[in-house]
Amino acid sequence: MEKIKVGIVGATGYAGAELVRLLLTHPYAEITAVSSVTYEGKKLSEVYPNFKEIAEYTLENSDTVIKKCDVIFASLPHGLSEPLAEKCIEAGKLLIDLGADFRMYDEKAYSDWYKREYSHPNLHKYAVYALPELYREKIKTAKIIGNPGCYPTSVALAVFPLLKNRLAKTEGIIIDSKSGVTGSGRGLTQGTHYPDTNEAFSAYKAGEHRHTPEIEQTLSDIAGKPVTVTFVPHLLPVNRGIESTVYMTLNDGVTKEQVVEAFKTAYENEQFVRLETLGNYANIKNVRMSNYCDISLHFDMRNNHVIVSSVIDNMVKGAAGQAIQNMNIRFGLPEETGILMPPQQF
Repeated sequence: MEKIKVGIVGATGYAGAELVRLLLTHPYAEITAVSSVTYEGKKLSEVYPNFKEIAEYTLENSDTVIKKCDVIFASLPHGLSEPLAEKCIEAGKLLIDLGADFRMYDEKAYSDWYKREYSHPNLHKYAVYALPELYREKIKTAKIIGNPGCYPTSVALAVFPLLKNRLAKTEGIIIDSKSGVTGSGRGLTQGTHYPDTNEAFSAYKAGEHRHTPEIEQTLSDIAGKPVTVTFVPHLLPVNRGIESTVYMTLNDGVTKEQVVEAFKTAYENEQFVRLETLGNYANIKNVRMSNYCDISLHFDMRNNHVIVSSVIDNMVKGAAGQAIQNMNIRFGLPEETGILMPPQQF
C-alpha cells in the first residue's frame, strides 16, 4: 500500500518527539512534515541530538504540515487543538489529538476542569474518544481522534472487566497513581526541577487533577451510570512509567475466581494488555519503552476488596504509542504495526 503521509504538530515536546521515534520505523507511514512554534526553521536534530542523521526534518508551521500530510498528530497544550482541527476537517485530513481538547463528551466538564470554553463546539460531533480496547469500532470511522490521557488509560484498563461484568461496586473507588516526570511535559517547573524530584516522592493535585473527569467519564460509560472516584496522583523520580493502584469493593458473593476469569476473557485477544500470574505484581520496568499495559490482581477478602495494579509507559501506551495504534485502526492496519517493540528491561 502507499505510505500514509504523517505530520506532527508540536514535534519538540516529549510526546511529539516520541511520535517521531516510533513513526520512523513504521512500515506504512512516512513522516512528511513536522512543526514547532518555538523552534520553527531549525532542524529537529538541533533540539533532540539523538535524531542526528536519522530525522533531519526542518521544523515548519502547522499550516504547511496540514497541506503536506494525510494524518496530523497534534501534541499541544489544551486549547490549541480545536483551531487546528477545524483546518484539518476543511482539508479532509485526519487529526489525532494527544491533548485534552477532544477527550470530554461534556463541554461543562471541560470548562470546569480546564477553565476555558470550547472555541469550536461544532467540531466535537466529529470526535471519538479513542481508547482502542474499549472503542475500537468507533475509531474506524472517526474524523477527529481524541487520544486518551495517560492516567485515564491505566485506570480504564484496570477497571473495565470489573464494571462491565458488574463484579464490583461503583461507589467508593479509590485510585492511587504514580507517574514519571515526563508526564509533566518538557517545560521546567519547580516541582520537576532535578534537585526537587531526585530521591523524592510525593502526591500532587490530590482530588483535583484534570484527568479526574476523563476517568469518571470512561468508568461511567462502562458502568452505564454515573461513577465518581477519588483520584490521587504522585510524582515518581523516574523518567517514564505510570503505576495505578485501584481499590474497589466486590459485590456480594463475587469470588476471586470470577474476577480472574473476567479479566482473562476481557483481554485474551488484546495484543497490548498482559495479565500477571496471581501473586506477581505489575512493574513499570516491564513495560518501559513499549505499548503494553500490564495488570496484576490482588485481593483483601477480609474487607471484600479487589486491588488492581496497572502499569504503562506514559510516553507510549499513555501517549504516542496509543496514538499510532489508533491511526492503525483508522486505516485498517494491524493494530500492532510499528509499535510491537518489546519492553526495554535495562
